[in-house]
Amino acid sequence: MIGYGDRARTQCEVVRFFRETHPDLPPLNQGTSKIEAQYREMGHVRKVPSKRQAVVDDDTKLNLLLALEENPITPARQLARDILLSLLNLPSDSPRLVSVGNR
Repeated sequence: MIGYGDRARTQCEVVRFFRETHPDLPPLNQGTSKIEAQYREMGHVRKVPSKRQAVVDDDTKLNLLLALEENPITPARQLARDILLSLLNLPSDSPRLVSVGNR
C-alpha cells in the first residue's frame, strides 16, 4: 500500500502512521487496502460481477424479451430450453420470470 510520501509501505506501517497522524479518525482496515489494490489494478472501484455469475449477452436478452412479448404465459423452463439457458441464468429484469419462480 502506498502511504504518505513516495515509498511503498506495508499495511501495518500505514495503519500505525495513520493512527499517529490522525488519532481522532476511525482506523484503517484491510478493506481499505483491498479497495486501493483494486483501484491500482483496474482503475476503478466499481463492483465486478462474480465469476460464478453467468453473463447473458444482449442478443440473448432481446430474444428472451421477444419470446415473452409473443407469448407472455410461456413458462420460464420452456423459455430456458428454447433459448438454451439454465433457469438460474435468465435475466432478472423480466417481470414474468420473477413470478414464475414462486410456483
